[in-house]
Amino acid sequence: MEQYGKILLFAMPAFLVLVLFEKWYGWYKGKDTVRNMDMISSLSSGVTNVTKDVLGLAIALISYEWLVNRVALTHIDTGWYTYLIVFIVLDFAGYTVHALDHKINFFWNSHIIHHSSEEFNLACALRQSISIFVKLFALLLLPAALLGIEPVVIAIVAPLHLFAQFWYHTRHINKIGFLEKFLVTPSHHRVHHAINPEYIDKNFGQIFIFWDKWLGTFQQEM
Repeated sequence: MEQYGKILLFAMPAFLVLVLFEKWYGWYKGKDTVRNMDMISSLSSGVTNVTKDVLGLAIALISYEWLVNRVALTHIDTGWYTYLIVFIVLDFAGYTVHALDHKINFFWNSHIIHHSSEEFNLACALRQSISIFVKLFALLLLPAALLGIEPVVIAIVAPLHLFAQFWYHTRHINKIGFLEKFLVTPSHHRVHHAINPEYIDKNFGQIFIFWDKWLGTFQQEM
């Protein structure tokens, strides 16, 4: 998590530029979705969360490296397909964690921070809880561990998977055609953040929306 936090520390300036661009674009179009104090609150939350990880204050009870060293049934070569497998495994793990965050009160207690904004914009993508100190995420990477995928692959793909969840936190992008069928889009994620009764606990997907479609948690934006 410490290395993960350091990577995020370098990414934060790019996120800030995009947040400010969305602010300007909303003003230019006469549809400002970024209230100043709300934006500052979101950015402050993001910075403190990253700082916690950089300082190594989060503890992984079970690391992926520990897991793969004990349960690997084989060791596949590292090629382009390995990164694809890891990306898919990470995404399903992310879907599972996200669903648990919403369904179990103990986990919702920390995840609610991400949903605490009354706006939906790029800044709220950075609104994350600082209270998560114990990580069990590696257990959900069991499929990758069984295949003996090297920990360095996880270390490379995980930040990319996280960064790819930033762009769809916006109200300025409408539905985007064919991509709506298999990717999480701004339309899908607006549903997830909405408080309309029919939208509650829907669209948990992080990159691929087909997990929701297959497992009965999908809701179209109406």
